[in-house]
Amino acid sequence: MKNTVNKKFAAKAAVFSAAKEACGCGHCAHVHDAVSADGGEQNGGKTFFRARMAAGSVFFALALALEANIFGINLPGGLFSPVLIACLAGYILIGADVVLRSARNISRGQVFDENFLMTIATFGAFAIGEYPEAVAVMLFYQVGEAFQDSAVRRSRSSIAALMDIRPDYANLKEEDGGIRVVSPNDVAVGSLIIVKPGEKTPLDGVVVEGESSIDTSALTGESAPRDVAPGSEVLSGTINKGGLLSIRVTKSAGESTVAKILNMVQNAAQKKSRVERFITRFARYYTPVVVTCALLLALIPPLVSGGTDFDRWLYRALVFLVVSCPCALVISVPLSFFGGIGGASRRGILIKGSSYLEALSDIDTIVFDKTGTLTKGIFKVAGIDALGAFSADEALFYAAHAEHFSNHPAASAVRAAFPGAVDPSVIEALEEIPGRGVRARVNGKTVLAGNRKLLEGEGVVFTLYEGTGICVYVAVDNEAAGRIIIQDEVKPDSAGAVTALKRLGIRRAAMFTGDTTREGEAVAERLGIDMAFTELLPDEKVTRLENIAAERKTGGSLVFVGDGINDAPVLARSDVGIAMGAYGTDAAIEAADIVLMTDEPAKICDAVGIARRTRRIVKQNIVFALGVKALILAAGAAGLASIWLAVFGDVGVCFIAILNAMRAGGAQKGG
Repeated sequence: MKNTVNKKFAAKAAVFSAAKEACGCGHCAHVHDAVSADGGEQNGGKTFFRARMAAGSVFFALALALEANIFGINLPGGLFSPVLIACLAGYILIGADVVLRSARNISRGQVFDENFLMTIATFGAFAIGEYPEAVAVMLFYQVGEAFQDSAVRRSRSSIAALMDIRPDYANLKEEDGGIRVVSPNDVAVGSLIIVKPGEKTPLDGVVVEGESSIDTSALTGESAPRDVAPGSEVLSGTINKGGLLSIRVTKSAGESTVAKILNMVQNAAQKKSRVERFITRFARYYTPVVVTCALLLALIPPLVSGGTDFDRWLYRALVFLVVSCPCALVISVPLSFFGGIGGASRRGILIKGSSYLEALSDIDTIVFDKTGTLTKGIFKVAGIDALGAFSADEALFYAAHAEHFSNHPAASAVRAAFPGAVDPSVIEALEEIPGRGVRARVNGKTVLAGNRKLLEGEGVVFTLYEGTGICVYVAVDNEAAGRIIIQDEVKPDSAGAVTALKRLGIRRAAMFTGDTTREGEAVAERLGIDMAFTELLPDEKVTRLENIAAERKTGGSLVFVGDGINDAPVLARSDVGIAMGAYGTDAAIEAADIVLMTDEPAKICDAVGIARRTRRIVKQNIVFALGVKALILAAGAAGLASIWLAVFGDVGVCFIAILNAMRAGGAQKGG
């Protein structure tokens, strides 16, 4: 059970490991370690922390009362001053852990972290006699850190919910009819599992017995349940809402939909955006430079003035130290992107890294594959034209047998239209020709079934089909035998998605298809797509995409959306590849940068809106954090800022930036 918990929190800690490496900041390390340890739930530690803060606050309040002399008594000074003793007691209770972490990090070579800055700043305040101020700095720093931790935990809630989709067990049906509860990892492909009402589906499979409705919201973000019956495909992570289901497992636990989703989320933080990489480099130099400036500020003016006003310049240097840590940027920037990724996941949009979220926000051109992306990819035979000496039934017979082993959707439609059962024994040879069709030996005859390019390449004389839809041409022994007309239905949200994308400012929308020019242009015109590239072979799609990329006059991103095996190279070549995840091929999902679990083109608009809102939030945090710190640094150097204001410039700004970053997880539609 503990291993399951640790896996759940691995993804939640991933984003903070980047922050920990970026600046070595004590707070970043503290958050990362707290998340990584046993699910981050340290109830005993929280109680002890609150008790220390409460006791320390009492001593702090006593010190303030003694310094104000509200008791009306004469107090001794020096080392035996009650004010100093009360402040030391409060400081030890409140800040001892910060001092210890600073010493431990220094021993590891991590000098310039927030623990070191707060330790030096408060020690300096004690040195110049500002006892209550030293305790106040540490107290407000610790309180601010506690608020930041709370904000960070809340921002991780969407990812935590996503981790909960992993089923813990499977009901394996054994050969004797008994049911054994096992780990999903122990279930082999082809096994039968039972999913009871209210249980999560542990593995991908096909329903063989039973009818029910399933809740797919954890995967797709859609609240409406989906009805399933024998023959229906069921994905792992869905919840059975009705009757008992018997499911034949089609994928092992490691290859299941849930496993792929969790792997995407856990690896998302590794593919950092340009902004995150810049902040990482920036943090490595920013803090040491500011610390050096603080040291020079403490030493040079007193030396120039002959050693006078050392305390005043030391105080100003302490302000520099307190405000210098870049936590607001190092934590809030990756947290913004991670929040955007988490918010997208709740809508059934899986983004494999913040670099792709950033690129999507700057989308300029989008290219769609047609079949299975803009259309449903569910083909049906709409008609058969007999040619030459062959009848329609004969043309369908030869086509169904030639297409028997093909995975193309048109081939499936041809087989489904054949009234009898295909007899594999009459198929003597088979050759699939990519982008064209198949050549087979059926009952001793050479059969061609495919598009016009196939027949033209073989020198077959035939009459072209002039209507819309996909035409499968059939030839037997180099004689035209028939034309099988197949229709594919356009998805109901495709036209709206293209219109919405143009409203978001996308300059060009194009479509790739292997269909005829007539069919491709008809679909493109219906959907409002600017350019249709038709009759493309798989390798021609990559070339055409590269041509589109070269023709662009702006520096925006080129996005390709597809679902098939032949789309994988194009998905990999584009700036951002988007795959249809519910029924898309594994190759396309693997090559893509973003996966739409509902196969709805309209989800692309949601993804662009989330990406752009996340980018705005990141920019807001960068401008706000650097702006406030710059003002306080300048005011501190001029003697116009106190250490208390410097604490706000560090902890307060970080807290505000994190709260702002949390909004990315709730990003709505639109740009």
